[in-house]
Amino acid sequence: MELAKSRWLVGAVIAAAGLYFAGAHFGWWGQAGRKNDDAGKAVAVKVALVERKNVRSYLDSAATVQALNTVVVHARVDAQIDKVLFREGSNVKRGDVLVELDRQPFEVQLRAAQAQLQKDSAQFANTRRDLERYEFLVQHDSGTTQIRDTTRSQLEQLRATLNGDQAQIDQARLQLGYTTIRTPIDGRLGARLVDAGNLVHASDANGLVVVSQIQPIAMVFSLPQVLLPVLRRQQASQASQALRVQALADDGRQVQDEGELTLIDSQVDAATGTIRCKAIFKNAQEKLWPGAFASVRVMLNELPGAISVPSTAIQAGAQHPYVYVVTPKNIAESREVTVGPISDDRTVILAGLAAGDRVVVEGQFQLQEGARVDVKDAAAQAKPDASSVVLR
Repeated sequence: MELAKSRWLVGAVIAAAGLYFAGAHFGWWGQAGRKNDDAGKAVAVKVALVERKNVRSYLDSAATVQALNTVVVHARVDAQIDKVLFREGSNVKRGDVLVELDRQPFEVQLRAAQAQLQKDSAQFANTRRDLERYEFLVQHDSGTTQIRDTTRSQLEQLRATLNGDQAQIDQARLQLGYTTIRTPIDGRLGARLVDAGNLVHASDANGLVVVSQIQPIAMVFSLPQVLLPVLRRQQASQASQALRVQALADDGRQVQDEGELTLIDSQVDAATGTIRCKAIFKNAQEKLWPGAFASVRVMLNELPGAISVPSTAIQAGAQHPYVYVVTPKNIAESREVTVGPISDDRTVILAGLAAGDRVVVEGQFQLQEGARVDVKDAAAQAKPDASSVVLR
């Protein structure tokens, strides 16, 4: 029995020794140690100081290009299209003839109204002569005043009839004039919606053609409501001159056109927390086209004592942008911020940071809340009176 126990102990010792040497040979114990070391290893990052200084700034936003005016040209009378005189996609001036309708039915109505006026005019002239005769007879006690008064009343009725006949003539001329359809604004024509020979009605919903005014042209965009005080303050400070707005190309750098901010909406959109704005551009080279998506840059004046950080520090969160702040103990702390205007490579922070805070500008993708960091370098804090780069 004791011999069996001794053999069992010897086997256990040999197995343990084999497991130990195998772990040492394949590096199992080293890997476990390294995992523990990695868990406490600091993440290498680069940081910059939050600065308070004067900033010349601008606001960027996505925008939609809109025609300054859009008119769907309709027929104002029911008639058949006689001629289509415009070319699709061409530029037109106000008053240019686009379509001619069949004039004959309206010319007949005009002649009928004129004939009725002639008939009533003859009756009016005859009644007026009768009244003159009855006036003479009454003055010489040869006629009754009743007949005179009745004739005078008939004359006034005929006078009203003549006025009605003239109104019918004016109406017929107006309807005849509607057979020549002209463009009401300067602009560019769209596709022809109805061909010659078709019968059109004043009640038709589609119209004949769409005219869009693209010189000048408008761009509509939205900005966060927190920027409304900044916009209003800048607008008030430039009361004699509207805020300049730049239309940017797809690369976000090339300026396609410059215009003016003409609208800050009277209310904030409660659903999105944004304020609607509009800018007008001359669009002399027609680089802006209705319906296109573009970017705009609202140029602002200098903001004194603004808190700003390098734009690379700003991270896009699920609901709000955020930055990683490095605490004095070199711990990464995620902090939501309210961003404001942008000045070249720096972004103004309206809330969430204070001057002197250290924010991570490189290495954020390796960070998480509470991670230890190894600060490789830190940008020196700028002097309080320093100004940012001048606007592009």
